[in-house]
Amino acid sequence: MFDAEKFIEKTIDTLQTEIKGRALIAFSGGVDSTCSAVLANKAIGDRLIAVHVDTGYMRKNESINVKKMMEELSLNHRFIDASQEFYNALKDVKDPEKKRKIIGGNFIRIFERVAEKEGIEYLIQGTIAPDWIESGNHLRDTIKSHHNVGGLPENMKLKLVEPLREIYKDEVRKVARVLGLKISERQPFPGPGLAIRIIGEATPERTDVVREACYIVENEIEHAVDKGLMEKPWQYFAVLLPVRTVGVHGDKRAYGNIIAVRAVQSIDAMTCAYSDIPQEVLDGISTKITNTLGNKINRIVYDITNKPPSTVEWE
Repeated sequence: MFDAEKFIEKTIDTLQTEIKGRALIAFSGGVDSTCSAVLANKAIGDRLIAVHVDTGYMRKNESINVKKMMEELSLNHRFIDASQEFYNALKDVKDPEKKRKIIGGNFIRIFERVAEKEGIEYLIQGTIAPDWIESGNHLRDTIKSHHNVGGLPENMKLKLVEPLREIYKDEVRKVARVLGLKISERQPFPGPGLAIRIIGEATPERTDVVREACYIVENEIEHAVDKGLMEKPWQYFAVLLPVRTVGVHGDKRAYGNIIAVRAVQSIDAMTCAYSDIPQEVLDGISTKITNTLGNKINRIVYDITNKPPSTVEWE
């Protein structure tokens, strides 16, 4: 059985031995990166710099909240707005594997710039077991390249440190609880962000649409959970599809996009089952999205596929 307290003690000792100089932690604000940051901070103190990169593909208010979290955790931190850089890099890119690898490569180049400026030798990532398992290697098929594994460039200059590499999400949450982190139960958010919740090209305009739709899905489901209408899903979000359908806006024909809603229950991200969302909650989500986004969206569908055969995210 996994012992979070022993894991924390052993990991801090290992980090103190492994990291001889200054280190940078890629800080998204999720459970994995926050646990890694707190463990590294306990191990090497002010030799650690937490770097949050706003890629332009973050959820609504995400980067603002992450910046506050870094301050609350007393982390030596840097905040970088690289949204235009990521938008430019993903222009005309539709293939999900290319998206993930471009995003992963861009992250590293930004971290390398910070490292060169600040004399940093090590890059700490919140990589967990499902990330490298799904990213594949010469022994395993690639399901999808996680940006922090399959997206890493071969000529990376920084020494990689991954304190959570051998554990799973449920175990990471146990570590977060022992560390007293308020984000211990936070739903996962993919490193590539909203770029992989847009099927097809992730333009700034399409990103704005899925950002608002994700915000609505999250709020409506969380309100339903608070009211006792349903169990809280493990992960829940919206996906923007690359097709349009005929609808009605007022008394005129409309031609709008489709939003798919996805909500699942899981323990370790290796398998999942779709959540049973009450009809009234789905109705509220549909009404709110179509009213808020006007003629941009005219159809909402709910994904009732388990993993396998699907994955949690659509890309």
